[in-house]
Amino acid sequence: MKRIVSIQDFSCVGSCSLTAAIPVLSAAGVECCGIPTALLSNHTGFPTFYSKDLTDELAPIGAQLKKEHIDFDGIYTGYIASVEQTDHIEEFIRQFHKPGTPLFIDPVMGDNGRMYAALSEDHPERMRSFISGADIITPNITEACLLTGRSFNPSPTLHETKEMLLALCDMGVRFAVMTGFSEKGMLGAVGCFDGQFTECLTPKKDVACSGTGDVFASALLGAVLRGADYPTAMEIATRFTYCAVEYTAEAPDRRFYGIHFQPVLGEYISMLDAAEKRRSDD
Repeated sequence: MKRIVSIQDFSCVGSCSLTAAIPVLSAAGVECCGIPTALLSNHTGFPTFYSKDLTDELAPIGAQLKKEHIDFDGIYTGYIASVEQTDHIEEFIRQFHKPGTPLFIDPVMGDNGRMYAALSEDHPERMRSFISGADIITPNITEACLLTGRSFNPSPTLHETKEMLLALCDMGVRFAVMTGFSEKGMLGAVGCFDGQFTECLTPKKDVACSGTGDVFASALLGAVLRGADYPTAMEIATRFTYCAVEYTAEAPDRRFYGIHFQPVLGEYISMLDAAEKRRSDD
């Protein structure tokens, strides 16, 4: 069984970050070890929350794992609260990343045209250097604009989206995926690998819930670790996220707690199994 480590925040209540990554990757048959960058009582979509910064714990955790000779078949980073945390995680990657295993970076920095208030002004610039060498990144439109230095446009054209993806790949990224792309009442993701583009869209649902990007990113990585090529993995992640959003839309009392993906994990597993069978039949 493959083992990956996910480095991001942990919310005791709410489906996002590690709370989403661990069960989704587990459903893919992957052991997901979590290193929390911060501990939150509940996710930030609630009116109030308690948060404990864990920056000072990152280096000792890495040192202990090294002492125990623990290794990983991939590294996955999500929300990073500061430039200082980025430095610690970059050192962790230097120590633990093995050639041939995926380095997956979800450059979580903002949404709806705004950078998260807790982040410093130099965070996007630091993130540009951090993503260099990543196998996969999954920014939303806001984050793609921050990384490429573009003014925010909530509805970039497909041509503009492709330009941003090419710019991200030029930063040293192997496979860049931008989420939140929409056209003609459809919503989904566009990816770029080796100069070639992949687009996967599903019907747009009039529902907003926390954790959608985290579920997509985790599902994408899980599919890659199961052997899917990049376009197939992106399609599975998009379809699974849509299933979860569709379920959440029918349970309005759950939206406040984040995307309700747990009841449709079986569909994700079925998608992975079907893709695996197609590969074996070819």
